[in-house]
Amino acid sequence: MKLFGATLSPFVRKTAAFLNEKGLNWDHAPIGLGSQDEEFLECSPFGKIPGFRDGEVKLSDSTAICVYLDAAYPEPRLIPERAEDRARAIWWDEIADTVLVAGVGKMFFNLVVAPRFLKQKGDEGVAEEGRGEVMKFMEFFEARAPEPGSFLVGGALTLADISMASPFVNVEHVGVAIPDSLSRTRAWVAAMHERESFAAMVAAERKIMAGEFGVKG
Repeated sequence: MKLFGATLSPFVRKTAAFLNEKGLNWDHAPIGLGSQDEEFLECSPFGKIPGFRDGEVKLSDSTAICVYLDAAYPEPRLIPERAEDRARAIWWDEIADTVLVAGVGKMFFNLVVAPRFLKQKGDEGVAEEGRGEVMKFMEFFEARAPEPGSFLVGGALTLADISMASPFVNVEHVGVAIPDSLSRTRAWVAAMHERESFAAMVAAERKIMAGEFGVKG
């Protein structure tokens, strides 16, 4: 079982955390943008991360990979079986992957990826636009955030929590703090990032952001 892609990507991180919560053994190929690794491209023909291989099964797209994993390795169940809970978990996953990541991506690409890894000047105006979108989203989430240690759907950890927590790591990486006024969001995100499934990745990424080591291309 192998996951392709650097965990600085919220989609790779989400998939890695899902694998960790499943308690599965997996190998990591932390490839960067534009990788021409043949094994990776067999899993992800369009070169999008993450790519994933489990024996003869080759997949890309974080949600597709997580759906596969929950069906192939059903314990512990991370995508609910109850119809309403299942729909809500998928809804949060979609919101995280599109609405939240859209704003986060504008900041992360222009403030981190472009200048540090592509050696290009980022667009500060676009980054500020993304910051506004993320702040607006956090205000939306504050009214719905569970208590620290609690979860978004059905009283148990699901894909919803993993998907929502992942982009908030990138929010930290660009130096945007969750305001004290959004205390529920701040506490819940911190509790999620302290889970064993996230903690080691977040610590390693902080070293990358501090310039202690690089990302493979």
